[in-house]
Amino acid sequence: MANERTSGTSGVTDGSADFGTSLRTLEPDEWDKAYATLLRAFGGVEEAPEERELWNALTEFDRFLAVWDGDACVGTAGAFSFRLTVPGGASVPAAGVTMVSVAATHRRRGVLTSMMRRQLDDVRSWGEPLAVLTASEPAIYGRFGYGAASFQVNAEIDTRRAGLSVPAGTDDVRLRYAAPADVLAACEAVYARLVPRRPGMLERRPGWERLGVLDPESDRDGASPLQCVVAERDGETVGYARFRVKPGWGPAGPDGTVILSALDALDPAADAALWRFLFDIDLTSTLVARGRPVDEGWQYMVSDVRRCRPTLRDALYVRLVDVGAALRARTYQAPVDVVLEVEDAFCPWNMGRWRLSGDPKGASCERTEDAADLALSVRELGAAYLGGVGLGALAAAGRVREVRQGALAEASLAFGSGGAAPWLPHGF
Repeated sequence: MANERTSGTSGVTDGSADFGTSLRTLEPDEWDKAYATLLRAFGGVEEAPEERELWNALTEFDRFLAVWDGDACVGTAGAFSFRLTVPGGASVPAAGVTMVSVAATHRRRGVLTSMMRRQLDDVRSWGEPLAVLTASEPAIYGRFGYGAASFQVNAEIDTRRAGLSVPAGTDDVRLRYAAPADVLAACEAVYARLVPRRPGMLERRPGWERLGVLDPESDRDGASPLQCVVAERDGETVGYARFRVKPGWGPAGPDGTVILSALDALDPAADAALWRFLFDIDLTSTLVARGRPVDEGWQYMVSDVRRCRPTLRDALYVRLVDVGAALRARTYQAPVDVVLEVEDAFCPWNMGRWRLSGDPKGASCERTEDAADLALSVRELGAAYLGGVGLGALAAAGRVREVRQGALAEASLAFGSGGAAPWLPHGF
């Protein structure tokens, strides 16, 4: 899966000695060498040509770093130029950190640290207040200031034993099969309408729509080619689901699996119609859904959630590159006026005290000499930034210290998302 292999590293590296290596931005004719280094770091399995071509096309070369030992590429780290929805609905520039790898021959030489240092300096120079990533190895990125800010649900649903109770209006939604490429524009229009509604969602820049319909045979594992069903009401597309079906037969007969790739809907009835369809596909008994929002409605329509085997997993990691700009960019679900004492050794320009004043209409965040109300590191600010991780929970773990009594409760309430839980819809 792309989101598993494009934002990790093959090993933690420490120290600052460069052993004769050089770090610079990547040239287009060096992409194959850099990508080979990445693939080898993640096991060395070759990708399908169409997948490789897509990542090449999406690469922003002036934002892609590589470390060289002579003419050998020994480290990679890129950054896509994204816009990320934050609480309040604003779309904020964010560097999507991607394709991070260090050759196993060059571990413990400071390669990773040098790339992270240069990258965050670059992001700051670009005027982007946030950096985000998904992590193949979560233990790596905390020391660079990234905090786990959104989570996702994976489920394997026994559709023979877990039924759905759907809301009124579900039967008014019309479903029809369509070739995924033929309805791509209509599906993207649905997705675009949903982006402002939920923190953590990414605006899709031109070219990124291809990721959702990428369908190399090598990724199917015996399942069908990608299928698509669109939901319509009064001639308007109000949702869609992309999925594969993996046939199977057991002693009792058909035992196939539906593997959900994507599902987006504009309202509860359309959402329910699509989930009911997936539950009812002939000759199947299991629905596999991965990377879904933690507050998604199907969990409350299903008759027996234990038959769904839901599991929670970390998703998007957030790093505040410019504390003041980042905290000003979002709104707060309750009035807040607190002074934050921020620790950030890796990006020292963020160190110190910041007065945050905000409410549902907007916010200000400026440096101050006033006494601190809360003390925390930039990693905890990143975790709490999208509203899915509570400052109170971080304080219970000893990660946030309350200096002024009452400040923690005030800030915890204000930092909430005020609605939908944050969710990253796809990897990068």
